[in-house]
Amino acid sequence: MASSRLWFSLLLAAAFAGRATALWPWPQNIQTSDQRYVLYPNNFQFQYDVSSAAQPGCSVLDEAFQRYRDLLFGSGSWPRPYRTGKQHTPEKNVLVVSVVTSGCNQLPTLQSVENYTLTINDDQCLLLSETVWGALRGLETFSQLVWKSAEGTFFINKTEIEDFPRFPHRGLLLDTSRHYLPLSSILDTLDVMAYNKLNVFHWHLVDDPSFPYESFTFPELMRKGSYNPVTHIYTAQDVKEVIEYARLRGIRVLAEFDTPGHTLSWGPGIPGLLTPCYSGSEPSGTFGPVNPSLNNTYEFMSAFFLEISSVFPDFYLHLGGDEVDFTCWKSNPDIQDFMRKKGFGEDFKQLESFYIQTLLDIVSSYGKGYVVWQEVFDNKVKIRPDTIIQVWREEVPVNYMKELELVTKAGFRALLSAPWYLNRISYGPDWKDFYIVEPLAFEGTPEQKALVIGGEACMWGEYVDNTNLVPRLWPRAGAVAERLWSNKLTSDLTFAYERLSHFRCELLSKLERDVLEATQRRECVWERRKSSWPADTGCKGDERV
Repeated sequence: MASSRLWFSLLLAAAFAGRATALWPWPQNIQTSDQRYVLYPNNFQFQYDVSSAAQPGCSVLDEAFQRYRDLLFGSGSWPRPYRTGKQHTPEKNVLVVSVVTSGCNQLPTLQSVENYTLTINDDQCLLLSETVWGALRGLETFSQLVWKSAEGTFFINKTEIEDFPRFPHRGLLLDTSRHYLPLSSILDTLDVMAYNKLNVFHWHLVDDPSFPYESFTFPELMRKGSYNPVTHIYTAQDVKEVIEYARLRGIRVLAEFDTPGHTLSWGPGIPGLLTPCYSGSEPSGTFGPVNPSLNNTYEFMSAFFLEISSVFPDFYLHLGGDEVDFTCWKSNPDIQDFMRKKGFGEDFKQLESFYIQTLLDIVSSYGKGYVVWQEVFDNKVKIRPDTIIQVWREEVPVNYMKELELVTKAGFRALLSAPWYLNRISYGPDWKDFYIVEPLAFEGTPEQKALVIGGEACMWGEYVDNTNLVPRLWPRAGAVAERLWSNKLTSDLTFAYERLSHFRCELLSKLERDVLEATQRRECVWERRKSSWPADTGCKGDERV
């Protein structure tokens, strides 16, 4: 096959001619060829360039080198493959990695640079990046370029890639309150996020059903609010492990503690925190949102979020603010008295705004930024100019594109989630619905559109637990990952289907999970044919993707 140039402008015309069609998400610019090089597992190594700012001892890259070597070749030794009469292209047994700034002991941030270039030719096999985070993205791309022939030989094709993300915030939300997810499931999810170049784990830790977070300041929250205070909690060590595991994969952990609604699990551990609901003139015995009329409420929130600010090192916390039901507040005479004194009349949005503004001031005093759900903006809460608004409602009060227009017109940064609720399933390849979303398809100036910093796929836990999390998430979340990484013009569904089918099989080969073995792997006939990779490779006869 003649050498094919797959620069982005020729993407659709040349898509199926190139061996790099296994890549997910698709790079910004790629040039590839049918010329190939052999890799021998026993000889292959990752190596720091002598001029690299990162050198041996860099925790992020040292760990990544070992991780990707194991992913590519396994941990055992490999026999030298049988050589046919055909002379192979020379070996490429070293990938040289060079970064401009070290940052090996730092955490990824919203401002982290993830650009990289990858060059594989006769002269060199080189990965260049400004930061270790870009190097991680390049290592993932390199791993996807390596393929194995039917005879067992590993190859990589002559390739040149210049790549960078379209959006800096590419997230995945997991809800660990409605159904508790074991620590192992969270870590597995972080692995697959890295394969998809997702870089924010939005951890919706607690909600109405349960409070699994182990607070050292208020231990009764977990003891009385979790499903089981021994087996269904996240200890301080668990949280540290998640944060470090994510860091080593270039993933931020954005912790969410949603108030004043979605807090029923907080009540048993903190008496007086929630609003008593009334039936007529008597308490009904039920409780509603956080009580915004008491000084004790704000004293508790000050102490609690001081702890949270120290436990979760990312600059941002997610403070929720969505779906506050005013029914209980309306029934409570003490709340009514408080509103009269404040001059709120019967406008409970003003009461909600009072609470949220006070909470935001508390969190700001700890040097933290915050993300909130769109209701905080819709209800005209006074918020800092650097607040990030997460748009999640598809049609109410307006459709999500109009909401993005309004949020950015007001000068706030925005995240999009509304069209990417993965817990809502339908028969057939619904990943296409996620894939065709264009986040910037709203009316607005270039300055407004620059304020959309990315988005998140959301997996809420009403009907999702450890038994069905993986097949619900993947490869569907991959559609969101590519939309947030790749160029806007990477939008052809046929081209995406070919690559996503292949990528799904790659995920199955990487994830050693019983549920995958039982429900999916047996359907995936995994053959890599030397003469036709990857067009004739993948899940034969599998239409799930």
